[in-house]
Amino acid sequence: MDDDQFNMNIRRYLKKVGITSQREIENAVRKAMEEGALQGDEVLDMKVTLNIGVLNKSVDIDGEIGLN
Repeated sequence: MDDDQFNMNIRRYLKKVGITSQREIENAVRKAMEEGALQGDEVLDMKVTLNIGVLNKSVDIDGEIGLN
């Protein structure tokens, strides 16, 4: 295994995850604000689940995002 290449591949994947996640969160919050489901002062509980199928590994990553 080439550690440097492996590290670069992980970083590339995490960049994709980060960009996609941010876009989805922003779109969902905007839609909820337009529909009146959110007021804009909430703290949203978040959870991301990382699955590595071939390794039978699953990790939940919990957090919060405040809207103000």
